Amino acid sequence: MGATVSVLGAGAWGTVLAGLAAENGSSVTLWARRGEIADRLNRERTHPALPGVSLHPGIVATDDLGAAAHAATIALAVPAQAVRSVCTALAPLLSGPVALVIAAKGLEQASGLLMHEVARAAIAGARPLILSGPGFASEVGVGLPAAVALAAGDQALAAPTAALFARPTFRPYLSDDLTGVAVGGAVKNVLAIASGIVIGRGLGESARAGLIARGVAELSRFGTALGARLQTMSGLSGLGDLVLTATSTRSRNLRFGVALGEGRTVADITAPGAALAEGYFSAPAVVARARRHGVDMPLAQAVADIVSEQVTIDDAIASLLDRPLTVE
Repeated sequence: MGATVSVLGAGAWGTVLAGLAAENGSSVTLWARRGEIADRLNRERTHPALPGVSLHPGIVATDDLGAAAHAATIALAVPAQAVRSVCTALAPLLSGPVALVIAAKGLEQASGLLMHEVARAAIAGARPLILSGPGFASEVGVGLPAAVALAAGDQALAAPTAALFARPTFRPYLSDDLTGVAVGGAVKNVLAIASGIVIGRGLGESARAGLIARGVAELSRFGTALGARLQTMSGLSGLGDLVLTATSTRSRNLRFGVALGEGRTVADITAPGAALAEGYFSAPAVVARARRHGVDMPLAQAVADIVSEQVTIDDAIASLLDRPLTVE
């Protein structure tokens, strides 16, 4: 009998993770917040955000969190700002320690905590892993090659958990740097908004390349201040994910920034039904936590100020360009 895996979150990425585990022979429960979503997945065996992808027969969708709580491995693929509420609801349903694979990317806006820190605060004895890196669900779902990082504080969990999701075209690289992998996934979303603003404002490819390079510097300063390894910042979950998110029009954070750069308002872009951009929520949390650690992050600060409408885009650009000359 195969392993038991539950995936919490029936969006595109959660559905793809469920498919990877099912293809490896696991019995998979896919939890959706709303019953009508679970019913549609079970009935139609397709996901509207994943054209050309059929749900594996080993996947059963449900809106009953209790039915998903008894798996040996649970993957969390809900939006970052929902991680605490889902973990809080999950905690009393668990019968013992569980490997919790967190695929959400961001900082909790209210607390500034990274996702594995949120999980530990909400679930006593949580054994979190972080799955993060450059991969679009729509590409992974149809079998295009992708490589990601899987970080675990408990290395005894890392290899067997990676084996649950690894496929010939989906390769998880193991890491013991939970903080570094989590930081990369959070900060790259903020920087991708900045990259989109550059596109929307028509500032040119030279400006965008410079922004990405200086973004890596900010990401590295922030990560190492929190205890991450510098090597992780230049790996799949840092530089790799930043390049993907800050250059592809499939990136929701990039598109959010483009819309801002073209003159649309924050209220319009974040209206109900609009695509969720995690960087919008993470930007002020990144800046606040960086400030507590004495880390200078002018690009992240500019994004936070723009999305909170404290400054205009033109004023933010002028302020960045007027910074004192310094060594790289």
